[in-house]
Amino acid sequence: MRLIDSHAHLDFPQFDADREAVIERAQEAGLVAILNVGTDLASSHAAVALAEKHDFIYAAVGVHPHGAKTVTSAVLDELRALARHPKVVAIGEIGLDYYNEAGLRDLPPRPVQRRVFADQLALAAELGLPVVIHSREALDDVLATLRGWQGFPPGEGTEGERASPPVGGIEGGAGVLHSYSGGPERLEEVLALGFSVSISGPVTFRKASRLREVAKTAPLERLLVETDCPYLTPKPYRGRRNEPSYVRYVVEAVARAREMPVDLVAQTTTVNAGCLFSIV
Repeated sequence: MRLIDSHAHLDFPQFDADREAVIERAQEAGLVAILNVGTDLASSHAAVALAEKHDFIYAAVGVHPHGAKTVTSAVLDELRALARHPKVVAIGEIGLDYYNEAGLRDLPPRPVQRRVFADQLALAAELGLPVVIHSREALDDVLATLRGWQGFPPGEGTEGERASPPVGGIEGGAGVLHSYSGGPERLEEVLALGFSVSISGPVTFRKASRLREVAKTAPLERLLVETDCPYLTPKPYRGRRNEPSYVRYVVEAVARAREMPVDLVAQTTTVNAGCLFSIV
């Protein structure tokens, strides 16, 4: 099978001891591309450096919402320069994260997150790059921001309401909601904005029936697969460090949910990611 892991973090310290071995296993498992995604300025630089070293690894650059308070005009300028590298194929991961269980996390204020999200969307539009969106407990605001970016009047965004091309965004495949968690009931809104959804390791978990419903009902041409490694490890390796070679377990779970051949899901999600990010 030819596979693409559309979201990985191979520059993270969890891979410092055996990064090259992990990359070799990915190639042996049939991966033809990995998108290594930045979460701050340092990891964005590291993602580009890793992509320079390996032909089949590409980079996305951006600042995760957890780092929103670090984003200044100088940081945006550095991201702009970095994003012009030929191995950079997306801006990400960017978005909003409101998850704060029991108030234990020191998250940037929501207005700061929203401002930085909008600034990075504008950067993507300026450079003509797709976006990789992080959304956790924030889907209403994420979709509202994306509608504004795409030029919809407030409250609009269904297929029937879309009457003109986007003003601030990118016509066509604008990007992907990575590790999608919005449930099947929000899919129409996401798809109407021209976005794809990416399925990750939790689709293999016994209790993940809503995510399997997404995998079943989303148009196959709008599905990507990912690991989000080193996180979200699928069965049978749940509880251990994730890595790109495990993306095949996600593909297999999607195929089971759709009652389709595994090879067809692998082929189509690989084409989808390749087209979205212009990589194969």
